Amino acid sequence: MQDHIQERVLQIAAYIVERRCTVRQAATVFHVSKSTVHKDVTERLPRLNDNLAREVRVVLNANKAERHLRGGEATRKKYKETQVS
Repeated sequence: MQDHIQERVLQIAAYIVERRCTVRQAATVFHVSKSTVHKDVTERLPRLNDNLAREVRVVLNANKAERHLRGGEATRKKYKETQVS
């Protein structure tokens, strides 16, 4: 694995753990695709740092468990704004 990719993988993983953010949020910050972030943290990271990979997995699992709530909230907000107009 190339050095710049390894560095990106570790930076993204640290960011996700520190901020407890989603893959989409991390992708925006690091100017890469969601697919790249996902591949970095699920395939490349375990080869570099297994402990950090476990911490990231905990955050991603929590995000997955909560995503239906975030989606429902976004929809509720969208329709509430359209009713006011």
